[in-house]
Amino acid sequence: MTSNSPLPTVNERVDAPPAVTSADRGAADDEEISLLDLLIVLAERKRTVLRVTGVFAVLAVILSMILPVRYTATVTLLPPQESSSMGAAMASLGNLGGVAALAGGSLGLKNPNDRYVAMLQSRTVEDAMVQRYGLMQEYHAHYLSDARKVFQGHTTVDGTGKDGLIHITVEDHNAQKAAELANGYVEEYRDLSQHLAITEASQRRLFFQRELEQAKNNLANAEVALEQTEQKTGVIQPDSQARALIESAATLRAQITAREVQIEGMQTYATGQNSELIQAQQELAGLRAQLAKLGGSEDNSGSEVLIPKGLVPQAGMEYVRRLRDVKYYETIFDILARQFELAKLDEAKEGAVIQVVDPAIPPDRKSFPKRSLIVLGATVAGFFIGAFLALFQAALQRLKADPEGTQKLSILRRAFSAKRL
Repeated sequence: MTSNSPLPTVNERVDAPPAVTSADRGAADDEEISLLDLLIVLAERKRTVLRVTGVFAVLAVILSMILPVRYTATVTLLPPQESSSMGAAMASLGNLGGVAALAGGSLGLKNPNDRYVAMLQSRTVEDAMVQRYGLMQEYHAHYLSDARKVFQGHTTVDGTGKDGLIHITVEDHNAQKAAELANGYVEEYRDLSQHLAITEASQRRLFFQRELEQAKNNLANAEVALEQTEQKTGVIQPDSQARALIESAATLRAQITAREVQIEGMQTYATGQNSELIQAQQELAGLRAQLAKLGGSEDNSGSEVLIPKGLVPQAGMEYVRRLRDVKYYETIFDILARQFELAKLDEAKEGAVIQVVDPAIPPDRKSFPKRSLIVLGATVAGFFIGAFLALFQAALQRLKADPEGTQKLSILRRAFSAKRL
């Protein structure tokens, strides 16, 4: 049985894809722009790229020659590594060494150098630098505050490095002047720290001097009273157990008084909410409770210490009281004498000693401007701008060659002209 439909010939295919026309190829070429096409455009317009790059390079050379030259001098400092004088004074309390460590500890600063950096950047130091080197005339400033702000812009104080040192950098148009400013910065700080240290040490010395004089008088009166009691009662050596209790009570009373002196000293620089002050007050309450268990008192009225009945003869009770007072005032006198000597030593010092690790020297190379970097950066920027300009010109020329693109450009020009009107 034969079919009426003709069979396909050899040259014919079933479901053959539609033929690609030249118009379709042109549309595909318009949609895809290869890197090679961009390179061809840049090569054709290489003069534009080179001209723009050369202009930028020449301008960069001229600018780098015009910019004022600056030199940077650096001085490296080692801040004081010892604890504060107040902490050293508290360390002399013997049994109160833990509290002394609290008193001499840091005040909550994350970096110990922050305190010295803040002092170096203080208004007092900066104003002294401005007046010492005549920076108001050099910076053409009418007011001291304006000259200080300009000086701050030329100075950097950094104490955040891992080496634990403080680095001071000063910029100036003269290499010798930059080194002088950096070294003078350290001298002005030393003048400030010496004044602050002497003031604080003088206050502590006067305070401990008054307390020491009073303790000395009380000790002399207690010794006289003990001598009179020995002559009156004839008792010279009490029982060993009673003596131990007396000495324990006297030691507690001395610690209470020393803690009170410590709290009074801390109140000169700490508020009532200070954690160290609160802890010291709590420990004072604990010492008073211990003294109360022994039957003693922190006052000087001569109240009795708890001693078993019959252990000390009735005739020696007055001697026990007098001996306890002598032990108490001896301990207080010893504590205050050591603190007084420490305050005298601090007063004789020059304040917080900052050691110069590397003094500033006149730099042999300028720090600004970096001519090579300026020229290189401007040349690279000029190349990219020239390439962009070349591609833009090529795209504009191609758009003008297209009738539809020409019509769009005309519409754009008319739109701009209408906005101007």
